[in-house]
Amino acid sequence: MSHGDDLVILGSGSTAFAAALRARSLGANVLMVEKSLPGGTCVNWGCVPSKTLIHSALFRHEAQLGRENGLGTAVSSIDFAALTAHKDRVVQHLRQTKYLDLLSTVPGLTLHKGTGRFLDRNTIQVDDRTIHSDRILIATGGLPHIIEFPGIHEVDFLTSRTALLLKKLPESMLIIGGGVIALELGQMYHRLGIKVTVLEHGPRVLPAVEAEPAVELQQILIDAGMEIVLNVSICSVQKGDGSTTVHAEVLGERREYSAERLLLAVGTVPATADIGLEEAGVETDARGFIRVDDRMRTTATGVWAAGDVIGGMMIAPVGAREGIVAVDNMLKPDGGCTIDYLSIPMAIFTDPELGMVGYREEEARKAGFTVITSILPVREIPKAHITGGTAGLIKMIADKESGRLLGVHLLCHRGAELINEAALAIRLRATIGDLVDTLHVYPSMGEGLRLCAQGFSLDVSRLSCCAE
Repeated sequence: MSHGDDLVILGSGSTAFAAALRARSLGANVLMVEKSLPGGTCVNWGCVPSKTLIHSALFRHEAQLGRENGLGTAVSSIDFAALTAHKDRVVQHLRQTKYLDLLSTVPGLTLHKGTGRFLDRNTIQVDDRTIHSDRILIATGGLPHIIEFPGIHEVDFLTSRTALLLKKLPESMLIIGGGVIALELGQMYHRLGIKVTVLEHGPRVLPAVEAEPAVELQQILIDAGMEIVLNVSICSVQKGDGSTTVHAEVLGERREYSAERLLLAVGTVPATADIGLEEAGVETDARGFIRVDDRMRTTATGVWAAGDVIGGMMIAPVGAREGIVAVDNMLKPDGGCTIDYLSIPMAIFTDPELGMVGYREEEARKAGFTVITSILPVREIPKAHITGGTAGLIKMIADKESGRLLGVHLLCHRGAELINEAALAIRLRATIGDLVDTLHVYPSMGEGLRLCAQGFSLDVSRLSCCAE
């Protein structure tokens, strides 16, 4: 039995490492338990490999744009082996420098390989070792959700993980789901020359995203040649000769869709199977995610949880912050550390990129604000005409009485960068007037935030460049 660790963490992803480093800075010894690769989903199977391939696919797209603009750039065939090798090098570098190196250089931080399971709320069994601690953090992350469609296990379907491990590009791909992963990977594969069809159950893609940018992105993808089918109910999946067929109903009409490969992109489930939550007294919600309070405490005394395993925003920076909050509350119990989720930005790495922070319009109304909005078409930003990315929009939500900025939802070139400025404005409780009075570089995409703020009271289409 081990007694030497002040804190035990199940998992070794971005949430776990952020928590561990915080604990070490506060003087606590940390033991992490991991059954797979250190670094978790983000660096191994999620953010890093997917964004590396997405960015590479963007090069090919921009080469085509360059040819249209007179550069004469040729787009040759794809060396997919070289492309995946580049992706693997990026993953290996970041796994080594951001995770493995820390294990060898940070004293008091230890990794134990194996599958951890609670025996009770203070005891974890890892293979033949028993570990006891009064402070345990569950940071086991999430896994791709597999819906048990009839026939699904008879086909060689892909998930968000295995789709990034392909050794050769298929000619066509069906994607079930219309969320973040479906659109990011769908556009990437489309730009690599694959015929992509997205099958979405609802009336539009990205149902959790503000409607205006989501619908705009949907149309951009359709105009680029992706097929997006809405209001789809999947009936069954069937393996064919070198293809997979999905039998579905679309608004009551029976249809069939076939492609060489099928990708399931229907969300995430918590990675909590067989880790002994019941023995520990840790309660979950109806979807299986661990219930926590605003201090990341579970229903079991001495057990905290953070990251994808609790649901919520399920992005790496949020999980990392949740892990830090959990540790602060473990080691400084009178501190009352919590998270302001409304000031945390998110991005979807399609092209254009979709960024969001703060309230959605309907959420702001339910919160009691008298809501006003401004929507700026990206074509009103001079820099958009320079880059050629004139599709998209910026939507701002504000409180009419105080002018306080409540939310920003944008779809534009470099949107994942631009949303960070909006997040700072919301965190500092800035007003529309603050944004209007803040001069921006001309020409820049960031100028769009100022223009959108001006749009609450002016017709920005009638403003001169750099006009006050």
